[in-house]
Parts: sequence; structure tokens; C-alpha cells
Amino acid sequence: MTDTLWVAIIGAGPAGYYTAEALTGGDTNVRVDIIDRLPTPYGLIRAGVAPDHQSIKNVSMRYEKTNNRDTVRFVGNLSLGRDITLAELLTLYDAVVLATGAPKDRPLGIEGEELSGVIGSGAFVSWYNAHPDYKDLNPDLNIPAVTVIGNGNVAVDVARVLAKTAKEMESSDLACHAADAIHPAQIKDIYILGRRGPLESSFTPKELGELNRLENAVALLDPEQLPSEATIEAAELTGAAKKNMKIFSSMAENTPDLKPVRVHLQFYRRPMAVLGHDCVCGIRLEKTKVEDGKCIGTGENEVLPTGMVVPCIGYRTTPIQDVPYDERRGHFNNEDGLISDRLYCVGWAKRGPMGTIGTNKPDGKLVAAKILNDVKAMGREGRSGLDTLCAARNLDIVTFRDWKKIEAAEEAAGSDITPRVKFADVNDMLDAAH
Repeated sequence: MTDTLWVAIIGAGPAGYYTAEALTGGDTNVRVDIIDRLPTPYGLIRAGVAPDHQSIKNVSMRYEKTNNRDTVRFVGNLSLGRDITLAELLTLYDAVVLATGAPKDRPLGIEGEELSGVIGSGAFVSWYNAHPDYKDLNPDLNIPAVTVIGNGNVAVDVARVLAKTAKEMESSDLACHAADAIHPAQIKDIYILGRRGPLESSFTPKELGELNRLENAVALLDPEQLPSEATIEAAELTGAAKKNMKIFSSMAENTPDLKPVRVHLQFYRRPMAVLGHDCVCGIRLEKTKVEDGKCIGTGENEVLPTGMVVPCIGYRTTPIQDVPYDERRGHFNNEDGLISDRLYCVGWAKRGPMGTIGTNKPDGKLVAAKILNDVKAMGREGRSGLDTLCAARNLDIVTFRDWKKIEAAEEAAGSDITPRVKFADVNDMLDAAH
């Protein structure tokens, strides 16, 4: 069909699916192939959302509806670079959209971060979510203390998953290998560090409040780190920030002896160096203050004993050969989603790791509208050409129907309480699929 506009989307996460939804939602003759290197769709919904936040994962039902359109196809287990090149895709399709996210951890940039026991949140979260790339991470949790760096929801997720009991995690889809390591661990202290103060933190009230309702762990905060009533009043806080301040005040009233595990929220601390020889034994911090909106070091240092450091300080898109890349911001160079002729990006690959899952919806609409306005059907092979290439290379691609077999096998391995037991190995996924 020469009037068919063929679009390939690389990455089957929220950004990719929202773009596919927008491209195929009208009367236009558009066909979309959503390509992912894993046999499983949904990206961060599967591998990034906390395993005990099952309700958030329900958004995948929307993506499934998109995939059930006869104009949309999921092509799993097909890796850009390994199995097919970007140049080949641009030959086969009228437009290609990079929706590859930002899976790489941003480095701390301090001495000692190469030590064993420093594990970025992207890797650590992927490990406890059964991502195949990180199933063998094997962090040493036979330690008394863990330090989590960051003042956002990812930091809270990491701390909460480490602090929860096996009973509390029963209704989650925590990876089996992670459960086997976390639940017997004897971690007694979990520190959540922020360079700035409570007013500048970016927790959401729901996630922050969960730290104050843990069965086996108490959230602690030094009352002296709380801003005064006058400072709070002058700050003109949002509703969410006001709720956070109430939660912080409640934490400041807790005492360490309430529960066996302690989750310490410590503000005004800047990481200066990770300490240790072969593995982490501590972290050197500089006390800070906030003046005129700027975080300023005071020159006063302290050492916090810890056996593991998990930086939750942001992520970077993985560069792709011959695609312009912004090293400073960690995403592809683009102008409103356009990288170059017929090549686009969307989501975190376009704007960096910011916003919520829902932020990708308007972003996907904008990029889809740009493609529909800018690109004309050129009679390219599209789907049939991709299938011919995959067959010639004997590539074992996974369809959405195959994925549903993987999903069914995972759910069958669960229980009345546990929603699923996730495969963490690609070969196991492929066995279930076929």
C-alpha cells in the first residue's frame, strides 16, 4: 500500500506506546511496529515501578488496548545494533522514533564511586524488578547500613523495598532472587541523604508517607532540620509540599527504639567521597546550607559508616552510533522531538529523565503530530521488509501473542496474593513464548 505511512518505534515503554496510540488513533493510514530488545513490553512499568506499587502498573492495560489495534504490532527480542541497524530501519520505514528511555545511571562524580557496593538506582531497581540485564548483580546485603542518595521517589522506593518485611512484600512482584537476598539481610540503618532541605525535596506525599507506616522500620528526622513556621509560610508551598511538611513533622516525633530498623532522613548533606579499599565502608559528607536558592557547602565534614551506597540522582539515555547526543543533559539532541530527517525521539530520550509516566502522553501526541505533518508515505516496505530481514537472519522475534504466553506463565507461577513470578532470564521468557 503506497499510501501507508510506516513508522518504527524503538522502545516499548510508556513513551513508545503513547506515541503509537496517537499515531494510529485517527483516520490516517498509519502502521506502527513497536520494537524492543527484550521479549517483554512496557519498559519501566515492568522494570522501574516499585514491585509493591501494583496499582501503578495497571496503566499497561491501556498499552495493551493500543497493541490490540490491527495497525500496531509489538516486535520483541529485536535489538537495535545487535540485530538490525538504524540505517536499515530508516530504509524500511518512513519514520523512526527513538523511545529508548534513560536506562543508564548518572555518575556521582566523586572519589570512590567505582568501589564494590556503589550501585546506581537504575541498576538496583532493575535488579529487584527482575530485569534480565541485572539478574546477576548480586549485591552484598550482609551489612548493617545502607546509604541512599537522593530526595525523590526513587530514593524512597529503594529504602522502602529494603525495609519491608517478607510479609509486607507478599502482594508484590519482587524478583525471587532479590527477595532471597533482602529478606534475610540484617540491615539496621537506612540513610536517605539530600543536599538541600525538606522544602526543596521532591518526594510525593503518598510515597513519603509510606515510610512512616512500615511494619518493621521507623522513619527518623532530626527536628532541627525542619524549617521554622515563618519559613514555611514565606515559601508559599503547594498542597503536596504542605502535606510533606506534616509528614516530616510526624517523623521528627518518632524515636529510634520504636522498631528494629531505622530509616534516617538526613538533609543538608553533600556526598564528597565514598570510603573503602575494595568495598564500601563509609561515605564522607559535607554539611550544607541553602542561601538564596543555592546549595552552599559549610566546610564541615562528617563520615557516615555504611556498607552500600545507592545514588538516586538521575539517569542518562544510552547513546546510539551516529545519532547526535547531548553529553551534558544525557539525551539525544533534538528540536521538539526531531533529530534529523525522518528520525525522531520521544520521552526521556527526548527531554531527559523528568516527569511522571503520564507526562509521556502529551509528549507522544506532540511527536506523533509532528510526524503526521512532516513525513509522507513513500511506498516503503515497512513490516513486510522487517519480517523478511528477520527471517533471513534467523532472528527469534516475539509477538504480542507470544508475550501474553510469557505473562500467563508468570501469573500462573504466582498465588492468590502474589500477582506474578517474573522471569529474569531471556531464554526462560523465550521458552514460555514458544
